[in-house]
Amino acid sequence: MGILEKISEIEKEISRTQKNKATEYHLGLLKAKLAKYRATLLEPSKKQEKGEGFDVLKSGDARVALIGFPSVGKSTLLSTLTHTESEAASYEFTTLTCIPGVIEYKDANIQLLDLPGIIEGASQGKGRGRQVIAVARTADLVLMMLDATKQDIQRQLLEKELESVGIRLNKRKPNIYFKIKKGGGLAFNATCPLSRIDEKLVQVILHEYKIFNAEVLFREDCTPDELIDVISANRVYLPCMYVYNKIDQISIEEVDRIARQPNSVVVSCNMKLNLDYLLEVLWQYLSLIRVYTKKPGQPPDFDDCLILRKGVSVEHVCHSIHRTLTEQFKYALVWGTSTKYSPQRVGLQHIMHDEDVIQVVKK
Repeated sequence: MGILEKISEIEKEISRTQKNKATEYHLGLLKAKLAKYRATLLEPSKKQEKGEGFDVLKSGDARVALIGFPSVGKSTLLSTLTHTESEAASYEFTTLTCIPGVIEYKDANIQLLDLPGIIEGASQGKGRGRQVIAVARTADLVLMMLDATKQDIQRQLLEKELESVGIRLNKRKPNIYFKIKKGGGLAFNATCPLSRIDEKLVQVILHEYKIFNAEVLFREDCTPDELIDVISANRVYLPCMYVYNKIDQISIEEVDRIARQPNSVVVSCNMKLNLDYLLEVLWQYLSLIRVYTKKPGQPPDFDDCLILRKGVSVEHVCHSIHRTLTEQFKYALVWGTSTKYSPQRVGLQHIMHDEDVIQVVKK
């Protein structure tokens, strides 16, 4: 029996099994087996597939992966937002390789990757799905393109495909401390009451992974699935934006309903509707900020800025200017919303805000 058959057998058994107190250990064991088989499925095969056009060098200030079913308008969006022309046509699978483009927005260069359409079963390697998903794992944000006329079925299918290959959308890493030891058995502890998992179930899951000596500390009430994610240690937690295209083909009430869903933006690529708002939300989701530099006795340089992540300190700014600057750092003068008054004299730990101006004074 091949891995795919084993996976489908386990999935069938999970769907057949009733969820109650008596079956939770059995379900935990099945989920651990399923995660193991899916991990082996993702490992690159000995005979390497030719991934022509998929190895795109990471460039720019952030990377966004454009994922969706065939013919939802991914190539049209890429051609509209960037200077790259991606072939668009009314038939499915127009795009067969990964096509990169660059969005120039607020002085930042955001790399947008137009990936071939995903089909059901992509996580098992159907339709170049494995290569598409491998590229998506390297992105800073997933832009999930959906057809507004096809209801929510597309979204559920895509989420399921990405979930099964270890991409967790709009979720944060479970707060579980896990460490494999050389001896001493299982040291289990929790800093809060656990309602969905207990020590016996943790032991059952660890034994499936051939782990008999480990330290496990739960800092929040987690599920068996989240524990499996921590043990596997190959999960990627990415922010995701759901972009509903073709809103010119549905009623205004339906557009209003979709637009009010969390993490969702409605657009029409053909009629160029709402694309400016899409870029604004994209900027917020990537958590990018602009920091301008100033030389002593000169006005700030507003033509050139440093693009950094939200929450960066003055130390990060110094590193991005020159790696030896922190060694000669005396203090910095900062103008902007991060200060109580302008200019404020600050140290290396000061947190910068968007559009702040900095002047570094050396020893």
